[in-house]
Amino acid sequence: MASSIAPRVESLASSGIHSIPKVYIRPKEELASIGNVFEEEKKGGPQVPTIDLKDIESEDIKVRERCLQELKAAMEWGVMHLVNHGISDQLMDRVKIARQKFFELPIKEKEKYANDQASGKIQGYGSKLANNANYFFHLVFPEDKRDLSIWPKTPSEYTEVTSEYARQLRGLASKILSALSLCLGLEEGRLEKEVGGLEELLLQMKINYKRCFC
Repeated sequence: MASSIAPRVESLASSGIHSIPKVYIRPKEELASIGNVFEEEKKGGPQVPTIDLKDIESEDIKVRERCLQELKAAMEWGVMHLVNHGISDQLMDRVKIARQKFFELPIKEKEKYANDQASGKIQGYGSKLANNANYFFHLVFPEDKRDLSIWPKTPSEYTEVTSEYARQLRGLASKILSALSLCLGLEEGRLEKEVGGLEELLLQMKINYKRCFC
């Protein structure tokens, strides 16, 4: 029986195709509803809040309070841009390099880690047609809930750098949850406790390979 899986983005990008497969083309009505966030920003439109996390631990009470108020305002967006968050550029660069090396592997090698949405196996290597993207998705924390059997063996440093990144990201999550708790007038650790604490709060990571067919 022929496979119904669409070709991977990497395969198409290197194949010399002259037309884009229909499964990778968004409907016209959907394209019409997509705005250009960069143009909107130039016009003075809404901007994602930027939060400087170094201010959370400032010795100046007024500085700490200002940061907490900015966090509270960011809750209306449901998303924020964090700066001075404590995760080093060096570590993030190592994660990016490991990710890049994985996507540079031959398609056949990457397919060893393929997911199977139909059977409920959502972790692993897959494709999202609407975004012209291939991706690798997996749970990275808590460590005892990870399935390392689906983590890439190549590059060899992938598990080490991703694990360290996840540990630091988990610490950052605690810091943000504590600050948000205070913003809501709750005791400092309340929100983290409500989401399950260190044992139950799950961190998942999705790395993407995207290619614009122009």
